[in-house]
Amino acid sequence: MEDKLTLFTASDVERYINEYAIPWGINIAMAIIIYVIGRLVVGLLLGVFRRVMAKSKYDQMIIDFLESILSAVLMLFVIVASLDELGVDTTSLVAILGAAGLAIGLSLQDSLKNFAAGVMLLVFKPFKAGHYVEVAGTSGIVQKIGIFHSVMTSLDNKEITIPNGRIYSDNITNYSARDTRRCDMTFGIGYDDDLLKAKRILQELVESDERILKEPEPLIGVAELGDNSVNFTVRPWVKTADNFAVRLAFTEAVKLRFDKEGISIPYPQMDVHLYKEESGEQSENA
Repeated sequence: MEDKLTLFTASDVERYINEYAIPWGINIAMAIIIYVIGRLVVGLLLGVFRRVMAKSKYDQMIIDFLESILSAVLMLFVIVASLDELGVDTTSLVAILGAAGLAIGLSLQDSLKNFAAGVMLLVFKPFKAGHYVEVAGTSGIVQKIGIFHSVMTSLDNKEITIPNGRIYSDNITNYSARDTRRCDMTFGIGYDDDLLKAKRILQELVESDERILKEPEPLIGVAELGDNSVNFTVRPWVKTADNFAVRLAFTEAVKLRFDKEGISIPYPQMDVHLYKEESGEQSENA
C-alpha cells in the first residue's frame, strides 16, 4: 500500500500542475475574458449602430429588426472566439453548426417563411408602428414587427400576435396610410316624409361640423328606394384621426334633428292584408 502511495510523488504533482492545470486555467481565464470583453464590444457596436440609424430616415421597426440580427451575429463570433481559446476545433464546430442549421431550416420552414416575410414587410413598409390596419382577418394598431411575428393591439386593448407569413401572404388594408378618409354613412327616411327637407337637414349638419373638410366636397344624395325607406348616402371627407368620432357624432346628430323636425327613420316592417272568402252556399242564401 505504501509503495502504491509513493508512486504519486511531489514531482508528479508539479508536472501535472505545470502541464495541465496551469495551461487549462489560463485558457479558461482567457476564454472568460474574451467573452466578457466581446460582450462589451458588441454592446458598444450596437450603441454606435443605434446612434447612426437614429439619424437616418429608417422606420424604428426596421432599426430594431436589424439590431436584433446584428446582435445575434456578433455574439456568435464572440462565442466561437471563446471556444477557440479553450482549444475547441472551431472549424469542425462551424461545419457542425452549418449542418445543424440546414437540418433545423428544413424542419422549421414555416419559421423561415415568417422570417423572410418580416424582412419584406420592413423593406416595403406597407404599414408602420401606430398605424391601424386590417391583416389576416384581424384589425388592430401595429405595435412592432418582430423577426418571426408582428404584434398589434385591438381597439379594446387586446394584444394580437400574428405570424409574418400570414400577413404578407394576405391582403393588407391600412386605414392610417392617408391623411384623409371618406366617411360613408347611410340614413333612411319614410316614403311619406319630405325628401328635400331631409336632404337640407343633412346638408346643414355637414356644414356645421368643423371636422368635416370642405375639399373634397361632401356628397349627399338619394342612393336607394328601399323596401321600407328612402335611403340617403352621406359621404364627407375627414382627417383620418377624426373618422370614427365624426361617424358617431354625426349619426347621433341626425337622429336628434330628424326627431325634432318630425322626420321618421323607418324600421323593417311588413303589412299583412287578410281577406275572408264566403262559401258558395252562404252566398246563395244571402
